[in-house]
Amino acid sequence: MSKYIIVAETGADIPSSIVEKYQIKIVPMHVSFGTDTKDDMTFPVSEIFDYYEKTGLLPKTSGSTPADFEKIFEEIHEKFPDKHILHLAYSAITTCSYQSAIIAADGADYITTIDTKCVSAGQAFLVLTVAEWLTENPNAELEDVKEKVNQLIEKSHMGFIPGDLVYLKAGGRVTNAAYLGAKLLNLAPVIEIIDGKLVSSKKYRGSMLTTGPKLIKDFTETHHLKKDRIAFVYSGNLDETLKEKAEKTARDCGYDSCIWIQAGCVVSTHSGPGAFGIIGISE
Repeated sequence: MSKYIIVAETGADIPSSIVEKYQIKIVPMHVSFGTDTKDDMTFPVSEIFDYYEKTGLLPKTSGSTPADFEKIFEEIHEKFPDKHILHLAYSAITTCSYQSAIIAADGADYITTIDTKCVSAGQAFLVLTVAEWLTENPNAELEDVKEKVNQLIEKSHMGFIPGDLVYLKAGGRVTNAAYLGAKLLNLAPVIEIIDGKLVSSKKYRGSMLTTGPKLIKDFTETHHLKKDRIAFVYSGNLDETLKEKAEKTARDCGYDSCIWIQAGCVVSTHSGPGAFGIIGISE
């Protein structure tokens, strides 16, 4: 049994099967609908889309607070006093969660917080990979664990195509001119997570059924991704035809297996319904 317990935020969108298998502890992030603030993962993602359709406004997302972390850290330490808490944090550039954890962990030498520079399914895939490694190396020294995590962070890559650019425009992530130009030319930008930031890297033309497979092929070649496993992320309801095309493309690219991760409320607020993305680790 590992001497470490992994902690991550709800914004990591870690599937419940993985949370349960590796006993990962989850700290809530938050979503505000006007003056009404809710904990992430306590309501369906569809409420995000419904709220925008009704009001024309996007909900506001916010990171975990020091109090959120203090509660989880205290619960873990009380129940498992001999365990070391390993917090694999949501990108510090995009939210206050990392800093909140640092504040909550002040003076506690049994807590280590690392900025994964990832969000959503990218963070989930990293957490899964670390959890598997810790299962194989349950007595690894902390310095070795930190080195392994940082190596994985440097090799992790995530890119996605938003389902509806209007969400990026409403959130201020694309200008009105860029939005209108993309709509007119039927262009879909690829948003990559680079050093924790959401960056537009290239554009495709066409529907998601066309651009999704292109993204898989291009991302695989550009980042020289390992072929043992790939992860796909989607928001809203998954188009079964897209799923079939994505899995066939993954097989054609030489991947041994793929896993699907549904985006939660935090990233769906920016990507909109119908988004599709890919996550992998470089050779």
